[in-house]
Amino acid sequence: MRGFLLRHRHLVVALSLGAVLRMITMLGYRPAMWFNDSYEYVSVALHPRPHPIRPDGYGFWLLLLKPFHSFSLVVFTQHVMGLATAVLIYALLIRKFDLPRWGATLTVTPVIFDAYQIQLEHLIMSDTMFTLLVVGVITLILWHRRMSARMGVVVGLLLALTALTRSIGLPILALVVAYLLVKRVGWRPVVAVVTACAIPVLAYMAWFKSAHGRFAMTNSDGLILYMRTMAFADCNKIKPKEVQLIVLCTTQRKDYSQWYLWDPSGPPHRYGTPKFDGDVNEWASKFAKEAILAQPLDYLAVVARDFFRAFRWDRPVFPDANTYNQYEFRNEEKPLPTWPLYKGRADTDAMAYEQGPAATRIVAPWANVMQAYQRVVRLPGLVLGLILLVGLYGVAVRWRKLGGPVALPWLAAVGLILAPAATAEFDYRYLLPAVPLACLAAAISLRHGVPLPAFARARLAARRAARGGLARAGEAEATAGRSTEPARTTTMPLAAPVPGDLDPDTSGKTDKRGKPDADDDPA
Repeated sequence: MRGFLLRHRHLVVALSLGAVLRMITMLGYRPAMWFNDSYEYVSVALHPRPHPIRPDGYGFWLLLLKPFHSFSLVVFTQHVMGLATAVLIYALLIRKFDLPRWGATLTVTPVIFDAYQIQLEHLIMSDTMFTLLVVGVITLILWHRRMSARMGVVVGLLLALTALTRSIGLPILALVVAYLLVKRVGWRPVVAVVTACAIPVLAYMAWFKSAHGRFAMTNSDGLILYMRTMAFADCNKIKPKEVQLIVLCTTQRKDYSQWYLWDPSGPPHRYGTPKFDGDVNEWASKFAKEAILAQPLDYLAVVARDFFRAFRWDRPVFPDANTYNQYEFRNEEKPLPTWPLYKGRADTDAMAYEQGPAATRIVAPWANVMQAYQRVVRLPGLVLGLILLVGLYGVAVRWRKLGGPVALPWLAAVGLILAPAATAEFDYRYLLPAVPLACLAAAISLRHGVPLPAFARARLAARRAARGGLARAGEAEATAGRSTEPARTTTMPLAAPVPGDLDPDTSGKTDKRGKPDADDDPA
């Protein structure tokens, strides 16, 4: 054990410091911190049912931990998940991509030390579990480059859990399948992945239909897309003909899209039925699609604006102060809300789960430490953007292999940032699941140093060959001048290959440490 800890001392130190920060958080904010969506998850744990707004994966996790009646235990498991995410990436980089241990540790420092990552782990929310599941899927695929059908089943089940935790997990299935097809792993693993993912998801959708009359995962996807389009939708351009769509028109313009869905005076409330009704969701979906078709450039402009909002150096208040402040280590205690939920209220459901007071208690000096820490230690959006650019460069120089192993984590990271901008609205917490994947892609890109494009490698090889030829000619002349023996003619190659110059994507042999290069794996 001592030898193991010494070998991985960089990670051990980082994890130890990260664990201390999480312990301080648990001491300073007891038993947990709350977001608006948190109470719906607790409601599912108390009254299991297919929720109309979001899948139940995280609600079932709370249900599993319910016998302990402790939100402190819930957030403790989430802090462990956060550190486990870092361990997975570290292990993948040192075992399969031969990264030095200090480099692998540096890669996961944003996951371990970012104050907003720690705060998100302390919220009763699904994001930390979702991040671990996504990273787990990517890790398994890159670890098992020649995937068996059995491993395909494991990946498929993890993808199903990902989709049932957050519905954005389903597009990740499409990305994984596309990657496996490009890598030509064979049809058996691909079928295993799709089947193992489809069975739990379809079973959940059938359960949802039995409760809500619609074969789907939620009754909210259309409404959320409607919310997105209301940032630009103009009914004078859309010209809706059906009364149900005209009802959704409004001339009001708000600074953020969430108002159109969540404010009690928003258009979806005009139907006189529950907002997340199946029919209302269908009408909202149809309106949103017509808006996008009628105003495609306006839609793209809104998506681009929110996508690039992720890469600012500063962190301005968005979408509103209430949402923004729920991601901060606050210094004021607030009572739990009293809004009604299924068979209960937000505050009474939380107390029923905890079997005691559940409102966040702020305890000094621990809370003060995390408040000060959050003001200083965070991953700025601009740095995240630079990390993504490194990964993009890694994909570009491997274009002959369609990006090689860099492509999967890089595309997943970009997709996790782009999807909310395209289908909902920018929110700071949506960035955090993309961070470990972006760092992973950048680390794989740089594991042999900065790889050069093919044209640059060719020029460099030509210059070295020319210098080598001149040097050999000079040596031959000097030798001939000193020797009285007849000169013997030898044929030499123009230039011997320099191991450090070999492109890991084209060498087809071994890397500089003598291990098979992961990029050269035909799988």
